[in-house]
Amino acid sequence: MSEVLVLGAGMVGVTTALSLQARGHDVTIIDRNAPGRETSYGNAGLIQTEAVEPYAMPLAPGSLLQIALGRGYDVKWNIPGLLSQAGAVLTYARNSLPAAHRRASKTWGKLIRQSTERHEPLVAASGADNIIRRNGYIELHRTQAKLDKARGVVERFKTEFGVESTLLDSAQLRALEPSIKVDIAGATHWSDAWNCSDPGALVAAYAALFQKNGGRILNGDAGDLHRKGAAWVADEAQAEHAVVALGPWSPMLLGRFGLKVPMVYKRGYHRHYHMDVPPQHPIADFGNSVVLSPMRRGLRIATAAELTRNPRLTPPQLRHGEEAAKELFDIGAPVEAEPWTGRRPCMPDMLPVVGRVPDQPNLWAHFGHGHQGFTLGPVTSEILADELDGGQGWAELAPGRLKR
Repeated sequence: MSEVLVLGAGMVGVTTALSLQARGHDVTIIDRNAPGRETSYGNAGLIQTEAVEPYAMPLAPGSLLQIALGRGYDVKWNIPGLLSQAGAVLTYARNSLPAAHRRASKTWGKLIRQSTERHEPLVAASGADNIIRRNGYIELHRTQAKLDKARGVVERFKTEFGVESTLLDSAQLRALEPSIKVDIAGATHWSDAWNCSDPGALVAAYAALFQKNGGRILNGDAGDLHRKGAAWVADEAQAEHAVVALGPWSPMLLGRFGLKVPMVYKRGYHRHYHMDVPPQHPIADFGNSVVLSPMRRGLRIATAAELTRNPRLTPPQLRHGEEAAKELFDIGAPVEAEPWTGRRPCMPDMLPVVGRVPDQPNLWAHFGHGHQGFTLGPVTSEILADELDGGQGWAELAPGRLKR
């Protein structure tokens, strides 16, 4: 079988390498950092099966006004950050309109429903079961009106996609999560999702499995990729094929090879806090634009989206998330000196880029999963590996759509 370079050691890159390795290819991963230490490290730890619709931009007039005035916490922005990606943001907004969003959801739903099925054998083979919980997560509804609205979502997701969930009233929520100290109208328990208490460690465990099976991981400059005769070369390693799985850094590299990639870079933050009695499930408090996840290091407070070039020293979304967490729980001091920050690679049409790069022999793309690279890495890795082995791939995900 052929040799393959995989550029990037996040969840997407590592699972790409595993999928190709399982098909008999000789695979080398190249990254400047250790596996799972960049974007894959910073998520809320959810492996989602219920997120059957990609994140749409809020387009209701009230929501847009709130974002424009900087009053909400769902999206924060500044002028340089917005102008640097204005075209991609406008396209993302157009694709958030109902008809376009429904089209994207048809493909997205097929992908997301496979997530736990694809993670399961990797978790078992890598010995990572001790950091995986199969008890779902809880989405809070702070008012009766929002709880009533959630009922329709639960019923629709069950009917259209087979998503399992349970609506909880206030008493049922307190019974399931006694550490919550305030009265909440109710919640949805998305019971068939999984969660992970250490996302970076899960990627590292998958990477160790890849190495155990004979794969190589090189600490080097993936951005050095170039052609040398019929081979692809990066940092002195060479192979017949190369896969670009560099998340938010992918557009910069692929631009050198003729593929212009529009991308919305949604910055996120998280920080861990000491907690004597943590919740039993991750708690999604979308009314406050935050997810609170029990992790090995403490309670991880993870924020929503920020459109900025550079991180803020005191991010307002994280400060607000901390206030929301203190309302719900008894939490202690942060366990690290500074918050973590990273960027989520979101495509304007809300679908990842998976497949052969046009006009470049044996160059492949695998990135753009938005908020769901941690969830979807093993799913789309199988799609890419199948296409590299001669399969048709998924036209909806193909890099060629970016050249139209």
